[in-house]
Amino acid sequence: MLEYLFCYIGVASLKRDENKEVDNYAKLKEKVENLGICCNSVTPEEYTRLMCPKCKGGQLIERSLSFHMSWKRNYALWRCFNFECGWAGQILAHNSTATMASDGLEPLDDVLAAYFAKRMISKDTLERNHVMQMAGDQIIMAFTYRRNGMLIGCKYRTLEKRFWQEKGTDKVLYGLDDVRDADEIIIVEGEVDKLSVEEAGFPNCVSVPNGAPQSIASKELIPPEEDIRFSYLWNCAECLEKASKILLATDGDLPGQALAGELARRLGKERYCPGTCCQISVMVLVLVNLGSEALKEAIECAVPYEMQNLN
Repeated sequence: MLEYLFCYIGVASLKRDENKEVDNYAKLKEKVENLGICCNSVTPEEYTRLMCPKCKGGQLIERSLSFHMSWKRNYALWRCFNFECGWAGQILAHNSTATMASDGLEPLDDVLAAYFAKRMISKDTLERNHVMQMAGDQIIMAFTYRRNGMLIGCKYRTLEKRFWQEKGTDKVLYGLDDVRDADEIIIVEGEVDKLSVEEAGFPNCVSVPNGAPQSIASKELIPPEEDIRFSYLWNCAECLEKASKILLATDGDLPGQALAGELARRLGKERYCPGTCCQISVMVLVLVNLGSEALKEAIECAVPYEMQNLN
């Protein structure tokens, strides 16, 4: 009887371990595939050469991504050996974030906390959006880009307004997870603008990742696969298509107007999004000058964007 009981417990324990590994693999596979990595051919504990979703194998179109999954299938790590790419990272099955190899991030120091406070952006808003800073001696703010809760890239900004982004990361809208199920979406020109709009009570706001163009490039829209500058729109198409209304809150200068025009051409009802494009005729800096209520009123009073001059 005791021998039977021992065997039964042993089998049950093995069964639980097996079920746990299956659960680990399912969660890990989903997260990895959300990053664009196909891991169907991967064997645990081995390094497998895969096609890198960032550089697509470079000019040689080779399998440049070295991918490794743990024996228990509870974590994975990877690195692209294409010298023009170098994308690397790791991810846990039961953790909400992916860690980029070049993270080096830390909480905001007093200087940057004061910078945002001067712009009336609260600590709660900064924490909710995972705004951090680059580790080291320099004062560099870091805006983390996330998709499905996972860190997929980072954009850096100095106090002198010098910008750069993580190399080899997908272009997506900043704050993408905030608009996944939104019926109304606000698109602004920069990350600080997104935080400002949120302070006015609108978390359903995203920012473009690469600022505004100097002018509208062409009267003819090019195919999505060739639309490199605005690839973030096509990469976020699933979320944008759900919205019934899109508000464009760009700067009032010529580049800001050009950005609004380019976005409206792609997001207009007859072009792309089944909603209505509107433009807010004030800049979000009104938050600093007039307060959150004034900014809220400006957003609520947005007027339809004139589409006829963009066709």
